[in-house]
Amino acid sequence: MTMRKSTKALLFSAAIATTVCSGIASAELTANASALSNYIFRGPTYSGDSAVVQGGIDWSNDSGAYVGTWVSTLGSAGLGGNEIDFYSGYAGKAGKFTYDIGVLTYQYTSSPEFNYTEAYFSTTYNIFTIGANYTIDAASGNKNAAFDQGDVYLFASADFNAGPVDVSIYAGSYNYSNDGDYGNGDISYAHVGASLSKDGFSFAIDKSDVDESNAAVGGLAANMNAVRFTISYSLDFELK
Repeated sequence: MTMRKSTKALLFSAAIATTVCSGIASAELTANASALSNYIFRGPTYSGDSAVVQGGIDWSNDSGAYVGTWVSTLGSAGLGGNEIDFYSGYAGKAGKFTYDIGVLTYQYTSSPEFNYTEAYFSTTYNIFTIGANYTIDAASGNKNAAFDQGDVYLFASADFNAGPVDVSIYAGSYNYSNDGDYGNGDISYAHVGASLSKDGFSFAIDKSDVDESNAAVGGLAANMNAVRFTISYSLDFELK
């Protein structure tokens, strides 16, 4: 979800830069839908290497404020059911930098005990983006386990055009507050990846250092630290 939301936020920031002098802010309602061969979230697969469908609706205002919701199936992953995310934030511009700040909550229909909520911030200069997500609240199933309060996810990316193709190169580090505590073992991890996109089609390659013994996400699929390839197709719609 995070990548699509971040892309939306960058578009909102560009709109703000061109309309900052307007007297009355106008609103925009958009939707998106995607089909993917795998659901890769921050490196690992969240669908048990199964194909998924995803979609969302976003409302944004030229002032920089936005709210949205996003849904994904979870394939054969242990969580089952669907993931439904809700988020709200503000995207703006400060000199040559754009920024995005907000709150995002992850809701799992079949496993509500694993729901959690993050605050996030990112900033972009030219083709480079850096950011962080901080877990501010976690449901009962996460206490003293993974996705607990205090977790920090750090990420960076470079996004640019290479001829007719859009290229993204990214990396992240998930640092769990309960890493090594409460019998969790070493659950923090890092990942890298890259994607090529054109006309809604995308091809991505991802690699993490998560293994099956990782108590946080290791059990979602076998060979979690293997290189994974994902193909997808996405559509965006303007509703208003």
